[in-house]
Amino acid sequence: MTEERKGELFIAAGGVLWSIFPIITALSLAGTAPLVSLGWTTLLAGIFFAALIAKRKKWGELKNRTALGYMVWISLFIGLYYGFLFFGLQFTSPGNASLISLTEVFYSFLLFNVWHRQYFAKRYILGALLMLLGAAIVLLPNAQRINPGDMLILAGTAMAPLGNYFQQKARKEISSETMMFLRSIMHAPVILFLAYLLGNSISPAALRSVWVAVAINGFVLFGLSKIFWIEGIHRISVTKADAMCGFEPLLTLLLAWLILGTAPTGFQLVSFVPLFFGMLLLTYRRKEVPPGVAELPVFSGGASEG
Repeated sequence: MTEERKGELFIAAGGVLWSIFPIITALSLAGTAPLVSLGWTTLLAGIFFAALIAKRKKWGELKNRTALGYMVWISLFIGLYYGFLFFGLQFTSPGNASLISLTEVFYSFLLFNVWHRQYFAKRYILGALLMLLGAAIVLLPNAQRINPGDMLILAGTAMAPLGNYFQQKARKEISSETMMFLRSIMHAPVILFLAYLLGNSISPAALRSVWVAVAINGFVLFGLSKIFWIEGIHRISVTKADAMCGFEPLLTLLLAWLILGTAPTGFQLVSFVPLFFGMLLLTYRRKEVPPGVAELPVFSGGASEG
């Protein structure tokens, strides 16, 4: 088996796992507050990455001061991303969350190409418009009464490219597992403390009815799926990996139907079409970039975040 094929299998496996994330999170929120669920999920992910660091003997990377400086910004923006996502899933469906999360490619386009004035081909304009159209179709059923969950996820998704911008810098200093470990241990205490201040019980007993969902989120989705992504992009390009993850929202819709009994709506199915093709236009590269000019460095919001 070639390294490229191995990379494709890692990305596909990670995409399948991450498509379950909105559903598992919705199940965890049925028995506990969003911050409690997020805090314990992050803490369990930290344990997962600590074990990985110990196995690979990379504790020395924790002394890298440059990386620690980047980690402050990473923790801020990625923390906001997950915070908005967990709170948003209290009010909207996993299917909507998965579809809206695709707009992270659009936000990345705005950050890396428009704001940073990097080169972008004309097809990016069409891709951006298609993604806006897709997001509008998802939000259309609530045009008269805005769904706060949809808006929270839309706002949170805008935070991820900023976090990924600093993760790209930190990755040059330390390994991915060390970065994920630092992110987890910086997030978990803050999130759980905020939950405590808001009057929520943060003891393990508070997870009694949802501990399975929280454990799956922490060890498998915040842990294993990230490793699959990291191993995948070591073998294939991020752009190709991004495009391969385009199937996630449809799989989320199907699994939500089977597990939660929430059938996909016509608006959700229709919105997937412009979102998917918009994503392809924003991530597909041809050899048309002028020499010495960087093209779009895409970071997707689903499996690739982190």
